Amino acid sequence: MLGRTMAALAALTLAGCNAHASSSAADPENRALLDRVAISDLLSRYYSNFGAESSLGFNDFYTDDAVFDVNGHVAKGKVGIQGIYASLKGENPAARGTFHMLMTNPVIDVNGDTATARLLWTGILNTRIDAPPQFVEQGREYDKLVKKDGKWLIAKRVVIADSGLPASFKDTYTPRKDYDITKD
Repeated sequence: MLGRTMAALAALTLAGCNAHASSSAADPENRALLDRVAISDLLSRYYSNFGAESSLGFNDFYTDDAVFDVNGHVAKGKVGIQGIYASLKGENPAARGTFHMLMTNPVIDVNGDTATARLLWTGILNTRIDAPPQFVEQGREYDKLVKKDGKWLIAKRVVIADSGLPASFKDTYTPRKDYDITKD
C-alpha cells in the first residue's frame, strides 16, 4: 500500500510539472488520495493541540453543527464542544509535565465530499527528563468528515476511552467495544 501511495504522490508531482495538467482535474483515485492526505493532516493537527497551553483552536476543526460524543457525554455545535474541553482543564495531564497524544492505525475512507476515519489514540506524559514516559490514557476515535469550501471538517466525532478515563466521564461512560460511524 505504501508503494502505491508513493507512486501516486510521485505521479501527482510529475503532473504538476506539466503545463497542461490541472490539479483541479485530478482523476478520482488521485483526488481520493489527496483527500486522505488532507484528512490525515487535519487529524494530526488536531492531536498536536493536546498538551498545549490553550485548547481554543479545537473549534476550527468542526462544522458549525458538529456532534462530539466523548465517552457518552454528547455536545452539539462549537459552543458545546468548546464546553467539553473547558470542563477538562482540571484533568489535563499537561499540568503534570509534558503531554503528547499519539494518533495511530488511521483508516480513512473517502467518498466524494464525505469521509470516515477511525484511529487509536494514546496519551503520553513526561514528568521528568530523566524518567521514562508514562502511558496515561488510550482509546479509539471514529469520525464523520465533510468537505466544505475545499476544507475538510469533522461533522461527528465519537471518542471512546479504553483506559485512563477522566473522572468527569465516569457517569456517562458505557463500554463500546466496536462502533460503526457509518450507521449514524
